[in-house]
Amino acid sequence: MAVSTHNKGFLLGYRLYVGAFFVFLAAPLIAAGTFAFNDSLFPALPWQGFTLDWFFNDTEPKLGMFHDRRLLRGLYYSGVIGVLVASLSVFVATCNAFLFVRGEFPAKNFFYILMILPLVIPGVILGISILVMASNIANGMEDSFNIEIEMLRPGLPLVVLGQFSFITTITSLVISARLKKFDTSMEEAALNLGATRARVLRTVTLPFLRPAIIAAWIVAFLVSFENFNTTLFLVGSEAPLTITMFDRMAKVGSTPVLNAVSFFLIIGSGLLALVSVLVQRDPPET
Repeated sequence: MAVSTHNKGFLLGYRLYVGAFFVFLAAPLIAAGTFAFNDSLFPALPWQGFTLDWFFNDTEPKLGMFHDRRLLRGLYYSGVIGVLVASLSVFVATCNAFLFVRGEFPAKNFFYILMILPLVIPGVILGISILVMASNIANGMEDSFNIEIEMLRPGLPLVVLGQFSFITTITSLVISARLKKFDTSMEEAALNLGATRARVLRTVTLPFLRPAIIAAWIVAFLVSFENFNTTLFLVGSEAPLTITMFDRMAKVGSTPVLNAVSFFLIIGSGLLALVSVLVQRDPPET
């Protein structure tokens, strides 16, 4: 609905609302980033001066994030989990896109709803359900056949499985939306010229899907990296960054080093999100 420019009071209120909305979104991020540079042992006012110690200092009590082994280990595990989940999700999502956009089979709509169902299930419920299912299978195999399946115990493989269960839905929707815009006549022309279906897929269809695939991979990585609810129930000794930060908050309380980590993640996530937007932009017409 277009905003009337004749009612100045309404226009002023609309602008104030939009401004307040963005301030509400940005204020916590700005506060978290600001206290990462405060020369104080506590992330609170008053301002004690500018410092980079919470990033680069190598001694206590101001041990910086780049010298905190536990935080760096959590960052590493989060990166490994994110890459695995994003790669698996994009591969399966590409197959799902062809299945639901191009395929015709019985109960297609039912299976499509089943695919998007994890998006509306709370992460806590997903985490608990996957943990119970995996534990029951692992216990059954051990009791019946004396076979221990470590990957079904809390740890990195189970975290990857848990995140994969709902992130694949997101990537499937992104890639499917791009595939629906594809002009199939280009494939038909390539087939008429003698290309095989495999070559058409490799040289015509997948290049068209490449922006969506890249964007879906980035989105999946970011969602995986910041996931907490599902991960909390599936994690073992190799705790990713979100769990490490939660554990630090619970035991020590909030410290500026956590603000430094938050600032680092805000910048990194923002850059990846920008890349995701740019790769999906259509090239300018010539």
